[in-house]
Amino acid sequence: MTSTDTISAEAEMVHERPGRLREFWFYFRENRGAVIGLWIFAAFAFLAIFGPWIAPHSATEQFRADTLLPPVWQEGGSWKYLLGTDPLGRDMLSRLIVGARFSFFVGIVVVTVAATGGILIGLVAGFAPKWLDSIIMRIMDIILAFPSLLLALVLVAVLGPSLTNAMIAIAIVLQPHYVRLTRASVLSERQRDYVTSARVAGAGYFRLMFVTVLPNCLAPIIVQAALSFSTAILDAAALGFLGMGAQPPTPEWGTMLAEAREFILRAWWVVTFPGLAILVTVLAINLMGDGLRDALDPKLKRS
Repeated sequence: MTSTDTISAEAEMVHERPGRLREFWFYFRENRGAVIGLWIFAAFAFLAIFGPWIAPHSATEQFRADTLLPPVWQEGGSWKYLLGTDPLGRDMLSRLIVGARFSFFVGIVVVTVAATGGILIGLVAGFAPKWLDSIIMRIMDIILAFPSLLLALVLVAVLGPSLTNAMIAIAIVLQPHYVRLTRASVLSERQRDYVTSARVAGAGYFRLMFVTVLPNCLAPIIVQAALSFSTAILDAAALGFLGMGAQPPTPEWGTMLAEAREFILRAWWVVTFPGLAILVTVLAINLMGDGLRDALDPKLKRS
């Protein structure tokens, strides 16, 4: 195969993309749970983008005369604070809305850093000599041997409690999953005829890795990214609850839980609503991830 034939084949792949997108949406929408998850995810994403303008109050503004007011439907509630107030008189609804921005920011940064580093290392491992591949994978195995949250806690304790350090720690913990997944896909794709043809046509290692092989390894990586997004939100909330993530007065959902735990018996709403926000968001993303898996995995597609 000549280089001209290779370019023609790549051009045909570009023309096939609209059809593939239609096929993807056809199989994705067959999973009703995934569609519901997508709409919920879109709603939270909208809140994350426009939260500061939608929220009825500032997320950090304190109304000291209105501390621990219950939600509007409960006796003593006020229409000024639909979901009540926290121990410092801050509006719960406003803090939840603005908190979506922090949770989604954590998810985006963590998944981007973990996936980028993991894909690069996985590609290197898949094309590297056996000795280098073994070294890389043994390092990944060592990282995976530790409980993820415990390792993240240790890393944050070393780096110092903050939202930035929490994101770095979670990205390091999640990275081995991308390395192993990318390496396995690369080793499978390397044996195919189109890779051999590209190599015979004179394609260099970088072209083989990033242009020829990587696009055909993206389906499982996209599914892993969706599931890692929910894991990142959950781990960030756990670190925030333990005081090792976002620090007060940041309206991050895990931090809100930590600030309210001593009032759990006398003011149920200050704990329940942040917990529900975490639950619904993580559930929606996981449902969406299941739909992505069904749509992108040819073995799961129904004829």
